[in-house]
Amino acid sequence: MALTGRAGLLAVLCAVVVLVAPRSVLAIVGAGLLLLALIVFDLALAGGVRELRFRRDGDRLVRLGQAARVDLIVENPGRRRVRGVLRDAWPPSAGVTPRHLPLDVPGGESRRLALTLSPTRRGDREAVRVTVRSLGPLGIAARQGSHHVPWSVRVLPPFLSRKHLPSRLARLRELEGLHPALVRGQGTEFDSLREYVVGDDVRSIDWRASARRHDVVVRTWRPERDRRVLIVLDTGRTSAGRVGAAPIPLAGEIPAAARQADAQRALDGFRGEIPIPPGWPRLDWSMDAALLLAALAARAGDRVDFLAHDRSVRAWLSGAGRTELLSSLVNAMAPIEAELVEADSSGMVAAVLARAKRRCLVVLLTDLNSASLEEGLLPVLPQLSSRHLVLLAAVSDPKVAAMAATRGTAEQVYDAAAAERLAADRRAITARLRRHGVEVVDAPPDEIAPALADAYLALKAAGRL
Repeated sequence: MALTGRAGLLAVLCAVVVLVAPRSVLAIVGAGLLLLALIVFDLALAGGVRELRFRRDGDRLVRLGQAARVDLIVENPGRRRVRGVLRDAWPPSAGVTPRHLPLDVPGGESRRLALTLSPTRRGDREAVRVTVRSLGPLGIAARQGSHHVPWSVRVLPPFLSRKHLPSRLARLRELEGLHPALVRGQGTEFDSLREYVVGDDVRSIDWRASARRHDVVVRTWRPERDRRVLIVLDTGRTSAGRVGAAPIPLAGEIPAAARQADAQRALDGFRGEIPIPPGWPRLDWSMDAALLLAALAARAGDRVDFLAHDRSVRAWLSGAGRTELLSSLVNAMAPIEAELVEADSSGMVAAVLARAKRRCLVVLLTDLNSASLEEGLLPVLPQLSSRHLVLLAAVSDPKVAAMAATRGTAEQVYDAAAAERLAADRRAITARLRRHGVEVVDAPPDEIAPALADAYLALKAAGRL
């Protein structure tokens, strides 16, 4: 049961009558009985909410930054009309509008109500409950009940770096046109035999074929096209830090009135999430870079696999074809969130070695945090770099560069010194990684995706992939 504002107004009028009545006791009893009778009468004639039936229809998938539509169908199997208001509760990050919907369903009929979701975070957004308040004919009291109507909308990564794909594909076509079809003493796929000419590498001589032909014969090789690229996403604590400006509106950028509404929902016991501040976590920037690299590698004819790891394997994708690779990747990435635990580098290396038996390009998307790398990755890195070509990509914080360039006050000087120290640590750890044979890409959030794609193309051009 719920009372409306009319009940409060009626109670105030009864109080005024009591104040002016000569016999206050009788007036209080009479006013109370009258108010109670009206409430009971209203509740008796209000439509029932417990027998209502609900079902949903609409979108199941939506990209971050886009809107989805979910319809709620309300069926009234009873005889009385259900007239009132309905609230479909979702987490605040689902961005559901409108919050309240007018409801008027005659007996034996149904109504379709439309909701718009504008999510502000990746992942699965699930409906919490549907609350219906059915008003009586006087509008003084209402019957109220809640129903669990399950529905889930998966919010996919937006893939903002897609705009860089045409230019990188053009460079890829240039590389494929510049590379000779047949090379001497290089590549991994055997092509044919031919007679030896001056200048050929003696290591390419096929002695058995030479003995059969009574002439010196060399092997020719074809560069391998179907190479393997394994993208490894670090989902540990270092990937949770927010860097850069939010490329799309986020919950932290909503106006004050909306933030107050979220606070009020929390006070009302709504099971939601805290609105997130501006900026993306490093994890989301890394995902965007991984999607661009995967799209480019698939167009190049390479096989792309994906592994997400912190203390254990969070996601694993293998064997996806070229046409379904991106859709499979975004679905695998969507529910992944950064865990506030230290990543297990030895476990990650073991997982990579167990899944990649042949030599391949391992792209590790993590942070150049010197303390974490020295204690975690560097001790086990030789096991990985001895068997695979390793490319490490990290998202740098542009605020650090801004702090290092600003030295107007004493406080800013100290901030600049701390920023310079951090930058020096990143350069030192980068140098150590390169001495281990690891290629390193360190770029700001809005440049990490094209920089990683350029590094991949550079490896292609150098014949290392």
